[in-house]
Amino acid sequence: MRCPQRKDSFPAAVVTFCDSVSSLLNMDMHTVDTVTLGTSGVRAEDVIAVARHGARIELAGEALAALAAAREIVDALAARPEPVYGVSTGFGALATRHISPELRARLQRNIVRSHAAGMGPRVEREVVRALMFLRLKTVCSGRTGVRPEVALTMADVLNAGITPVVHEYGSLGCSGDLAPLSHCALTLMGEGEAEGPDGTVRPAAELLAAHGIKPVELREKEGLALLNGTDGMLGMLIMAIDDLRRLYTSADITAALSLEALLGTDRVLAPELHAIRPHPGQAASAANMLAVLKGSGLTGHHQDDAPRVQDAYSVRCAPQVAGAGRDTLAHAALVAERELASAVDNPVVLPDGRVESNGNFHGAPVAYVLDFLAIAAADLGSITERRTDRLLDKNRSHGLPPFLADDAGVDSGLMIAQYTQAALVSEMKRLAVPASADSIPSSAMQEDHVSMGWSAARKLRTAVGNLTRIVAVELYAATRAVELRAGLTPAPATRAVLAAVRAAGVRGPGPDRFLAPDLSAAEEFVRSGALVAAVEPVTGTLA
Repeated sequence: MRCPQRKDSFPAAVVTFCDSVSSLLNMDMHTVDTVTLGTSGVRAEDVIAVARHGARIELAGEALAALAAAREIVDALAARPEPVYGVSTGFGALATRHISPELRARLQRNIVRSHAAGMGPRVEREVVRALMFLRLKTVCSGRTGVRPEVALTMADVLNAGITPVVHEYGSLGCSGDLAPLSHCALTLMGEGEAEGPDGTVRPAAELLAAHGIKPVELREKEGLALLNGTDGMLGMLIMAIDDLRRLYTSADITAALSLEALLGTDRVLAPELHAIRPHPGQAASAANMLAVLKGSGLTGHHQDDAPRVQDAYSVRCAPQVAGAGRDTLAHAALVAERELASAVDNPVVLPDGRVESNGNFHGAPVAYVLDFLAIAAADLGSITERRTDRLLDKNRSHGLPPFLADDAGVDSGLMIAQYTQAALVSEMKRLAVPASADSIPSSAMQEDHVSMGWSAARKLRTAVGNLTRIVAVELYAATRAVELRAGLTPAPATRAVLAAVRAAGVRGPGPDRFLAPDLSAAEEFVRSGALVAAVEPVTGTLA
């Protein structure tokens, strides 16, 4: 979802929509090789660069100075007889115990070891890298009291391509993503297991030694500061935004292809119709579809055999549904932008030298938009599947063969491809049930309301993968249907898609064959952004 290069050719609402969220929705416009961390937060493209593309990390001088200044405050508090949470007390429901100086290093080691209690499958490498990078971002704000050498070690581990083993279950999305972050902190201590740059899981101590990294010896507050943040759910939100902005543009393209294959009318995409209901995402989707359909010889001119006053909702209302999802994505991007500018820790070191407890670790703001995106993605998948079903039904496809089969009856065509698509849609509806509506008390009722934001993020990742497959099935069906409209000339953009998708190994009409490889190739074509890349040389940059 990128801003159009030729802005004068798009409705004003589209331009406004793009410009308002460009910092988070134009991430592929930047190539980031090195990210320098200061005290004022990071950009979404920095997170993507580190998590997905292995960009190196450097710490700015201002960050090192802020770290040192905040550490002086923590050291001064540690020397006082009064208890300070996280510095000289236990944690959570055990915060009433004052910890003597000789036990404090042990206290910090113990919170990491005891909280590294995750279970289940390993979390993806890119998620763990985002998690660690975002925690380092907060550490560098100078609000956590962590020493500069700890921050430098975190950067060294990321730069070495060492990825801690983090497990699926263990975060309630409050007091931070505790178990996931604890597994990361454990690696900094030279304990537990991690994956090396070659993909092999080894003891963390061996990997650190192999890269010349000295394990950290945690001091007052540092163990707590390394695991008390919403970094995992935020990292997954940013990556979901990165994926979904491509998927929404891809879905506009496949919707246009389906409209064309069904001999529908593009008059419903006229800018003046969308200007009177001024949702910016809707205008953007309509403009995308209209650009793809420009010059089509199929749209609106071949309905003599079955005249239609209006196309079905799944065709006619495509911009309204996809547009509402785009606006939801814009809201999620705004929340992510605020979180990227935040320093989430408890207690926090304030500029005036106070160290204060707070509730900023609660994941509700992120959890809500993660759930909101899962709902929007499910509805986009639902309307996409309805268009596919229409392409395959001879009673509604306006002259296309049943199931787009070569010899219907002998051949089943794409019958079961639609079954697969329907199964994915059904799962997306289940994944749309909000995780953030739930809460479960923990820590002897001290932590009696939690966000479940990590769970919301995990199910959104699954939903994004499913939506990619759903869009790929529509692409597969729509391109075959267009090719079956013999004698009619598709739009130039459609012809570009047909050439690119066939070159990518997605085969066209013909007798039944082993279908899974074709669908897999179509999925990769959508996931990689190749669909958008095939269209834009013809249409110009789509919104």
